[in-house]
Amino acid sequence: MRRTAVRELLKVTARPEIISFAGGLPAAELFPVERVKQAAERVFERVGAASLQYGETEGLAGLRKWIAAEFRRQSLRSSGEHNRSPMPVHPENVLITSGAQQALDLIGRIFLEESDCVAVENPTYLALLSAWRPHGVEFQPLHSDEQGMRTQELERLRGRPKLIYLTPNFQNPQGTTLALERRTQLLRFAQESGAAIVEDDPYGDLRYSGEALPHVLTLEPTGPTNVLYVGSFSKVLMPGLRVGWVLASAEVIEKLVQAKQAADLQTNSLGQHIVLELLEAGFPDEFLPVLKENYRQRRDAMLEALERFFPSDVSWTRPEGGMFLMVRFPSLDATALLPRALAQSVAYVPGEEFHLGGEGRNTMRLNFSNARPERIEVGIRRLGQLIEEQSVSEGKGSAVFRL
Repeated sequence: MRRTAVRELLKVTARPEIISFAGGLPAAELFPVERVKQAAERVFERVGAASLQYGETEGLAGLRKWIAAEFRRQSLRSSGEHNRSPMPVHPENVLITSGAQQALDLIGRIFLEESDCVAVENPTYLALLSAWRPHGVEFQPLHSDEQGMRTQELERLRGRPKLIYLTPNFQNPQGTTLALERRTQLLRFAQESGAAIVEDDPYGDLRYSGEALPHVLTLEPTGPTNVLYVGSFSKVLMPGLRVGWVLASAEVIEKLVQAKQAADLQTNSLGQHIVLELLEAGFPDEFLPVLKENYRQRRDAMLEALERFFPSDVSWTRPEGGMFLMVRFPSLDATALLPRALAQSVAYVPGEEFHLGGEGRNTMRLNFSNARPERIEVGIRRLGQLIEEQSVSEGKGSAVFRL
């Protein structure tokens, strides 16, 4: 176990002068503080002291029912077929967790033993590595491109992976999206090899362009079997409530419940009641469009600034949603550059934190959701100047910029 660069950087980026592209933080100025306050008041009026009491480990019954019903609706919308029955998902398929991160931790506890093989994208979500490394597993990296994980690479691992982990929508750290054909291939491989897929989807509702794709889970017509779906309200409402969930087969949920009872007994009761109050009032239908429009503007501001201020031989991903993109340099060491960036009051996460096999020192992850467009432009301009100075100091001459 070790501290992660992202969490440590949050200590630095809390300073107001820092323009932070580092943490995966939602925009705090968009948090619906007044609506949450009203929801909490309604909870106390309607539920009273029960909202402050211990609850069942599985989570608030009404919240589990709402999540199951939402997935049944989504399975019908994504089927593309008429008169198809909804995917059989019920409250007993849902466990409420203390954020999506606890869901990943609990999955590791019940599935993984020392030397088990886990297939992951390379790069992959840093906190997933932190959660599962202590189990002594063997991570097998799979390369990715603009269409997400190269699922054809799974063939060389046939019969080995116990778990396959991925973020199919606007992946952290790259912002890429797994193509529909690859989602189908991935599910077929898991069904044939007996592997379980952990579909981590905290950003799926944050789409700003392109067409929405069905969850890997909803491609299982008979209900959750090979897929464990991990979701969260942290990115579409607010992270401080710490309410996430796992959707899986009833047998898997039973084991996850046992692991959660040993970990923390239950998820915060008041937070669950507030989330349910907001959901039943239809608040996401009015809040999500506001969130998506603001984040779309920030994504576009970052892409435009990269075009203007970064050298022409540098490349980056162009996400259709989410909160991140990844920059790749021909030779620059992004890890070594970070102290100079912090001295200029700009923060990012070096890409090597997300890579396996010693790769990624020439990459950086940039978050665009947390800074306003005008600060994004200033921060990217400062980074571009540092990259130019670094290039000159290494004797490579002046870089050519897009103007």
